[in-house]
Amino acid sequence: MPTGVAIRDVREHLFGAAERVLRRAGVNALTSRAVTTEAGVAKGVLHRHFADFDAFLAELVLDRIAGLATRRAALLEQAGQGTVEGNLAAALRDIFGSVAGAMLSLIIARDELRSRLRAAGLTGIPMAADAMQMIIAYLTEEQRAGRIAADADVASMALMLVGSGHLIAASEEDDFDRVVAAALRAAG
Repeated sequence: MPTGVAIRDVREHLFGAAERVLRRAGVNALTSRAVTTEAGVAKGVLHRHFADFDAFLAELVLDRIAGLATRRAALLEQAGQGTVEGNLAAALRDIFGSVAGAMLSLIIARDELRSRLRAAGLTGIPMAADAMQMIIAYLTEEQRAGRIAADADVASMALMLVGSGHLIAASEEDDFDRVVAAALRAAG
């Protein structure tokens, strides 16, 4: 990008570039140089807006976690509609098929990023913990609707589904339907 050309939303421009690098080349390829090259800006642009690369990554993750609220609302609206299995498999595909799955790997891989996210008040493994809360909320609504057994342990089901979802995404398979069906059978 030529010098002096204004970028409307620098943060989002850089976040989008980081997501593209993550999707295309993975966690190990995600560097400040790779992000700024992908964004078509000088490396100094990133450092003008963020204290350092880990601060940039922390802001990226926090921004994308906020986006899970939209996914959560959409999933909760589906409670009582369609099939529980279909709704859950689609939600897992959406979470782990998107850049969120790659970000989860990024969070796991970078100690400093996890430290900054904890300092921001997040617990557990961010993204995974948020996905679990989303699945728990949905399963609880389906329990209330009588589509899942009243005594089903929805927290354990969510843990199984999110853990399995991460492993499926890492293997680049698409076994979400099979895993969800197995979890629902196990719940009774």
